[in-house]
Amino acid sequence: MSPPKVYRLKLKEPWSVYVLRCGDRTLYTGISKDVQARIKAHRQGKGAAYTRGRGPLRLLYEERGLTLSQALIREAQIKKLTRAQKEKLIKRKGGQRPSRKRV
Repeated sequence: MSPPKVYRLKLKEPWSVYVLRCGDRTLYTGISKDVQARIKAHRQGKGAAYTRGRGPLRLLYEERGLTLSQALIREAQIKKLTRAQKEKLIKRKGGQRPSRKRV
């Protein structure tokens, strides 16, 4: 009998927290290891239900290099912010923000 398989989560791999602006001007916050691939999934209707039918999506903000735990905590923190606070976060200097291109 072979030993049971052991599955290990790679918690130390870099995760990102991101904020999208949807076509209806709402903001969506999520986490991913590959933000561009995740946005592509959102666009194809395979991402979060919230973003389906709300395109075009625009990546406004991204924080990179987090562990899964850090990313989940930061996502929750950002989701608790008011819209005005999220807009301020997006506009402030610092952080790792991508170019403002439509995705």
